[in-house]
Amino acid sequence: MKNVKFNEKGLIPAILQDSNTKEVLMVAYMNQESLEMTLRSGKATFWSRSRQELWVKGETSGNYQLVEEIRIDCDNDTLLVMVKPLGPACHTGKKSCFYRKLDGQILDNKEDGDSYNYFLEKAVFLKKLYQLIKERKDKPIEGSYTNYLFNEGVDKVCKKVGEEAAEVIIGAKNADHDEIVYEVSDLIYHLLVLLNIYQIPLEDILIELEGRSK
Repeated sequence: MKNVKFNEKGLIPAILQDSNTKEVLMVAYMNQESLEMTLRSGKATFWSRSRQELWVKGETSGNYQLVEEIRIDCDNDTLLVMVKPLGPACHTGKKSCFYRKLDGQILDNKEDGDSYNYFLEKAVFLKKLYQLIKERKDKPIEGSYTNYLFNEGVDKVCKKVGEEAAEVIIGAKNADHDEIVYEVSDLIYHLLVLLNIYQIPLEDILIELEGRSK
């Protein structure tokens, strides 16, 4: 930290780069506090010059940028943050903020194609499902199966997780595609309920899985 040269406003530009593809994803500013938070949490955290507050990239969308390494340039006044993205870095839904040429032409990036966007939509849905389950916990709705599970408690939910895991095994033994998809969906749903009981964010699971892939 002692080598970092913050400007007169206490800021330093930080360039985010995909550690795998080396694609430049975005540029934002860090102050000392956001840099320290980034180092502690492993999630890219910045200082908003417009809002005058700290912000964690992905805190709202779930598209966290997990920090692999931070480099500093020869003048000690610019940071290069190597990340593994859990989703697009740009608020437009593009993987990178640099998807246009200076003349406005949209670059033809295959990762921004229909299949990539379709995958992102489904990944975002999983986050939405987690949030919907959380809402059922915070604001119960009469007749809701999710609320029934919360009312029954952790023992009931654990029993359902066990039952659904067994159903997945049976589907696998039957080598039945539709049965496996159906039972895995049931299992994931009940696991999300279990996470909500213990107030474990879905991002913690994704970060754990990401860490195991190194």
